[in-house]
Amino acid sequence: MRQEADPGLFGPRSVTWQVHSDPVMWIAGVRALWLQALHPVAVRGVMINSSFREDPWGRLMRTATFVGTLSYGTTEAAETAGARVRLIHRRLGVDDPELLLWVHCAETDSYLSVARRSGIPLSDARADRYVDEHRTSARLVGLDPAGVPGTTAELADYFDAVRPRLAAGPDARTVEEFLRRPPVAPALVPAREVIWRRVAALAYDTLPPYAHALYGRPAPPAETVTRRLVTTANLLRCIPSRLRWRLPPQHILRAMDRLGPETRPDPFGYPAPYPLSDPASILEKPDKA
Repeated sequence: MRQEADPGLFGPRSVTWQVHSDPVMWIAGVRALWLQALHPVAVRGVMINSSFREDPWGRLMRTATFVGTLSYGTTEAAETAGARVRLIHRRLGVDDPELLLWVHCAETDSYLSVARRSGIPLSDARADRYVDEHRTSARLVGLDPAGVPGTTAELADYFDAVRPRLAAGPDARTVEEFLRRPPVAPALVPAREVIWRRVAALAYDTLPPYAHALYGRPAPPAETVTRRLVTTANLLRCIPSRLRWRLPPQHILRAMDRLGPETRPDPFGYPAPYPLSDPASILEKPDKA
């Protein structure tokens, strides 16, 4: 690694750096949307205050860009992106810590769950490290990291506590309709039917059983879902990483250019050729890094 370069908030020694490079994260992101929509108050805020209805694809791309910037961008770029999100939340009145925590935990759980079920070799210790790392993402959206789950056990406890407040209300059904049949140009309808609907259905199937019960549609047995997820993920992994990473905005390629080719992420390359960073340092503010 080039010593003078900025590794960003996580850096190549983190679990995040490795896991977020895998194409199965596309499925995990859709799972997060299915799960996040089950909090009636949180999803109502999205429907009222965001451009989801008018520009759903644009909103999804902005979210993906934000996650990519946090994962692979410079510290300055990540902090700037976080400040922008916090400002938007304040202006729209959607900065309630309870709702921000739900969105954060649903996203973290989705990324971690799908990654592990798809075959990425994450030990329990590395899974805990991943959850702990993402307390810094929570800070950037306006949460106090001290109040955010830092282990998989704490994350599970959080979901147990919040489950009584979840429901598949009208707004969740609107999200469901979008995820099943998103609006596309006429020329892209065949691709939506062949590719997107399968991805969205698989993402749905990876949800926990209580989510299936709330939506009112059962999923196949867990072992069947895991087998399908592994097969799909392995097919996606057949696409050369350099080709996948060239899709805009090229966060990973930019990070490798900045830090050197030896920082190339490889979620299947554990143990990494360098030790993982001290988790405490991830939560340091930029001026203390």
